[in-house]
Amino acid sequence: MLEKDIVNVIMRYLRTLPKCFCWKEHGGMYGTAGIPDVISCVDGRFIAFEVKSEKGKPTVLQEATIKKILSAGGQAYIVRSVDEVRSILESSVQ
Repeated sequence: MLEKDIVNVIMRYLRTLPKCFCWKEHGGMYGTAGIPDVISCVDGRFIAFEVKSEKGKPTVLQEATIKKILSAGGQAYIVRSVDEVRSILESSVQ
């Protein structure tokens, strides 16, 4: 499955959750390099998801951004499926 398809499935899932605000961060010249693909606030918690295909790897800048989010008290994950997102939310957001 392509990364953009995984993002679309994740976004559809997140939009079904109560108390969830989310958006797809678009790259390019108007975006901020290294920002995770999906940004969300779920029940008051900042959670970012860097989406990768089965064999995709995060860049050094993406890994550094995730560390900054974690240092600031947010949550950030590298995910490869909507099932991973669902599992993360079920275990971390009460």
